Amino acid sequence: MIVERDRNMTVSVDTRSFDFPDIALPVVWRVAHRISAPSVPDVRSAAQKAARSVVEQASPKPGASVAVGVGSRGIAGIADVVGAVITELQAHGCRPFIVPAMGSHGGATAEGQAGILAGYGIDEASLGVPVRATMEVVQLGTLDDGYPIFFDRYACEADAVLVVNRIKHHTDFKGPIESGLCKMCAIGLGKRQGAEAIHRFGADGLSGIMPEVGRRLVEAGSVIGGVGLIENQYGRIAEIHGVPASEIGREGEERLLEKARKLAPRLAFDSADVLIVDEMGKNVSGTGMDTHVIGRVRMPSIPEAEWDGPNVRMVVALALTEQTHGNAAGLGLADIVTRRLLEQVDVAVTNTNHRTSQEGGAYRGGIPIVLETAEAAVRAAMGLCGRGNRGDIQVARIRNTEIVDVLEVSEGFMAEVTERDDLEVVSGPHPLDLSRLLGEPA
Repeated sequence: MIVERDRNMTVSVDTRSFDFPDIALPVVWRVAHRISAPSVPDVRSAAQKAARSVVEQASPKPGASVAVGVGSRGIAGIADVVGAVITELQAHGCRPFIVPAMGSHGGATAEGQAGILAGYGIDEASLGVPVRATMEVVQLGTLDDGYPIFFDRYACEADAVLVVNRIKHHTDFKGPIESGLCKMCAIGLGKRQGAEAIHRFGADGLSGIMPEVGRRLVEAGSVIGGVGLIENQYGRIAEIHGVPASEIGREGEERLLEKARKLAPRLAFDSADVLIVDEMGKNVSGTGMDTHVIGRVRMPSIPEAEWDGPNVRMVVALALTEQTHGNAAGLGLADIVTRRLLEQVDVAVTNTNHRTSQEGGAYRGGIPIVLETAEAAVRAAMGLCGRGNRGDIQVARIRNTEIVDVLEVSEGFMAEVTERDDLEVVSGPHPLDLSRLLGEPA
């Protein structure tokens, strides 16, 4: 395989050495994974109630300026949640504004981060309050060992700070505090400097330093609390909680993380020879693809054998999401990708993210095998997965690692599908059609 880029960043690929013309794409069945999943019927009302509990306990003064921290993840209904939080703050006489709380995402530029939020419908035109984006930080002291604590300048200048984020397991490490409100304070509002300082210590920094930095920021940075969102297995909001400042990074957030773990998306099967992922991106997961769904973490300080998730032999990623804005962080988690995906990559933006991630970025920053078409990529994965009997190869396809309730599977899975009550055949068999996203209308 030879990959070249001309001045226009056009990719040409010589795939002759990876051609598997004798392998036919499998016929597949569309299968629904039926899971009892709680959901919030009225997101705006629940978010406003959660914000009210925080504001009433904190009692900010009338006219207080409140920075509302919002991140880069593609959370279902996030614009409605943020709108409800703003409405509640205004009802209490506060003057809210939005600050991007996303570390180095968006190419580590203020414009890039504001653009990500605008893509989610979070901008002044939609919400009626300013979006104040900056990469400038203020150092708010240090930990006991001298470790610096950074905080977004606009958030620091506000009378109060309220963060809005999804609470979930992290894709790099395990601990009592993972992704959520505390991490948003420490890394999201720490901007590039804060993110790099913590990531410099790899998984140990995330599990050990990040929670302590977050707790100190809450104390020093006028954080009054947060609105914590828990998603169900289908990527929809299952619960919304108001979390006072005293519980961020502490037992209150720990309890919500335990709830979130139980509701996290999971692949319907314990193993697969080939897993096709139609799209990956930062709006789906911090690593482009959720490491718990694909069953691989690729962090030097985290043994693969200790990571949870399915046993997947080959991962094929076909494209980047539009919302990731060219950020292909986590690309190295895939084994094979398409030329189309590689052409979507913004190298500068991706390298910024990998540099900030440091340990994880180095291992996940490599370019996988690149093939001309999606069909060629899947055929190659089938040929390289180690199954000598091609008829036994188990191929599964998902849209992305956040949407795993509908998937397509090859004949190798069908015996298990027919035996399980939680799996229902929706259609098939039919040819594997990779010309559009799974679930996208023809």
